[in-house]
Amino acid sequence: MSSTSSHPIKLSRTGENALIIDWSDGARRQYSFRELRDACPCATCREKRSAAPPSANLLPVLSAAEALPLQIAKMEPVGNYAYSIEFSDGHSTGIYTLDLLRQLGQESN
Repeated sequence: MSSTSSHPIKLSRTGENALIIDWSDGARRQYSFRELRDACPCATCREKRSAAPPSANLLPVLSAAEALPLQIAKMEPVGNYAYSIEFSDGHSTGIYTLDLLRQLGQESN
């Protein structure tokens, strides 16, 4: 269960690469799609973030989806405590709790 008593009341896109969440307590936060993707809380992404960086001599191999601008393909509530986000690069295993979403992003007007 989320420790925050606030919950999203409206989700909307802004520009080409950002999400705005209006919260029930009057807060409004803006999130870039890249910030959300980079903060994915799934086990695989947490492991990748804690791993040693790859050798500078190796070039990363990107899939066709990874080479395109990152988008949110789908975002669905998970119970009353989180959202599941599917990204255009095919990643969809992260469950973003409301507490995590309140920590991410920036205040927006």
